[in-house]
Amino acid sequence: MALAGLAAGLALHLGARPDLARLAWAAGVLPVLASLLIEILRSLARGEVGLDIVAALSMSAALFFGETLAAAVVAVMYSGGTFLESFAEGRARREMRDLLSRVPRTATRHRDGRLEDVPLDALQPGDRLLIRQGEVVPVDGYVESATAFLDTSALTGESLPVRLVKGAEAMSGSMNVGEAFDLRATHDARDSTYAGIVRLVEEAQRSRAPMARLADRWSLGFLAVTLLIAGAAWWFTRDPIRAVAVLVVATPCPLILAVPVALVAGLSRAAHFGVLVKGARPLEAMARIRTLILDKTGTLTDGRPRIQSIDSAGMAKDEVLRLAAAADQASRHPVAQAIVAAAKARGLDLPVPQDMVETPGEGVVAIVEGRQVIVGGNGFVAGRVGYTGNHPAQAAGSVMVAVGVDGHMAGHLVMMDPLREGAAEMLAGLRRQGIERILLATGDRAEVARRVTRGLGLDGIRAGLTPDQKVLLVLAEHKHGPVMMVGDGVNDAPALAAADVGVAMGARGAAASAEAADVVLLVDRLDRIGPGIEIALRSRRIALESVVAGIGLSIGGMIAAAFGYLNPVQGALIQEAIDVAVILNALRALRIRPAGASTDLQSSQKAVSA
Repeated sequence: MALAGLAAGLALHLGARPDLARLAWAAGVLPVLASLLIEILRSLARGEVGLDIVAALSMSAALFFGETLAAAVVAVMYSGGTFLESFAEGRARREMRDLLSRVPRTATRHRDGRLEDVPLDALQPGDRLLIRQGEVVPVDGYVESATAFLDTSALTGESLPVRLVKGAEAMSGSMNVGEAFDLRATHDARDSTYAGIVRLVEEAQRSRAPMARLADRWSLGFLAVTLLIAGAAWWFTRDPIRAVAVLVVATPCPLILAVPVALVAGLSRAAHFGVLVKGARPLEAMARIRTLILDKTGTLTDGRPRIQSIDSAGMAKDEVLRLAAAADQASRHPVAQAIVAAAKARGLDLPVPQDMVETPGEGVVAIVEGRQVIVGGNGFVAGRVGYTGNHPAQAAGSVMVAVGVDGHMAGHLVMMDPLREGAAEMLAGLRRQGIERILLATGDRAEVARRVTRGLGLDGIRAGLTPDQKVLLVLAEHKHGPVMMVGDGVNDAPALAAADVGVAMGARGAAASAEAADVVLLVDRLDRIGPGIEIALRSRRIALESVVAGIGLSIGGMIAAAFGYLNPVQGALIQEAIDVAVILNALRALRIRPAGASTDLQSSQKAVSA
């Protein structure tokens, strides 16, 4: 409507009808001014005072003093600026909107030899689902077909599809880019990874950062400066048009545009790299972190035991592993699953076990190819095979798995939870980004913690901690500056909530820790913390640059208008140019490319190819 009024007035002015032109310009201004006044009243009712008041004053003053063309230009510029801000924020939220748009509504379930389409709410753990090509995985589960190819780019930023084998975990929200496969559900829809991500995204979109609230307070000072300059110009020159020009130059203000656009762009960019920040407040807090506290198991370490060595007694080492893995196939114990995964990685053929009996926490007994195989702890196996000899020496933090075959001790599998690959380089990169202190907080024994972290150059190791003691550690470290806590388990949730920024390993972490955290890593890689912090730092810097440049240019324009170098129409055009420049600068946050991001993606692509 404002644009139509401006265009009609210009046409009438060129047609030598200046009286009608002024009416047309005024008619285009009045609807904008009315809606603006309503919005101002609503803001005042919420206790908020913003720079929309300057826009209302400039349009009202321009109309009152007969500067209808200037009022029309301001109306167009203001409404256009509001649209431009909405467009910019919409573009900045694109990554998050892509996450929300992928939410499936139904799933295809196997039932009594037939396929049926059912709502997601009807799915239960244990259901067998068919995931067709091009469909999004609706719930968390594990692959039941031989292979599956999933595109996880919307969740993790990985550019190439991931190949999963039978028994591998598939995360909801991934897209099937290969042949159709079967999925066995392990969670219902509302408790699956993707549903939690959607909830976090919706929370993030409603959030406001302290920096944005600070910008609102700064806007009051800018409003006072604007009125002071406008009043002084009118007082000393006795020319109200100069005051109108000053008000026009100050409308609208880049201060209220740059901060939300830059921060939301940062949220969007972080999501692209698999770092889901729950809102603008934690994103801004990430830029100020000085102390990092890491949990050990599942965070600094992989969280899944791996075979370090095989000690055999007269049997080939691969045969010991093959028989143990075959017997363990029916067990869901993490150690048993690690043994099976190690055997498959070596290409060993695993026959189906018969008469398998599992003693929880002890081990399993099964018949494999007609041979009795016993797998479990030293005492469990030795007692059943009558072994009285010595067992291999056990290093701190290692797990010893004994294997008995046909009544004899066949060997031992030595397993350990390894440090995550590239942990040392990741910690060094964080120190370059301004992290001054890095601590380990674990409930494990001190000797295990020292062995795992040897050579990492940590500033402290706190071992044997209960969840309450982890919280006390976080609170104590606040004296050194803002604290980030990273963890993955239920026992980490209180400490994550107590930290300035809590980061949860969301790919395999517990739901409790993901809910308590401010940031969720959608991919099971600790090295994504570095890109997340870099994005936060650069987004905050871009927001500040936009504010300083925009306010400086606006004040310069107001001074020029006060001295008569700009008339109201010229002032409106210059201010719109300033706003466009500020918003475009804020959108630079969408092009942030963290230093390690290309390396990360190349590494993942090599892993997929392998």
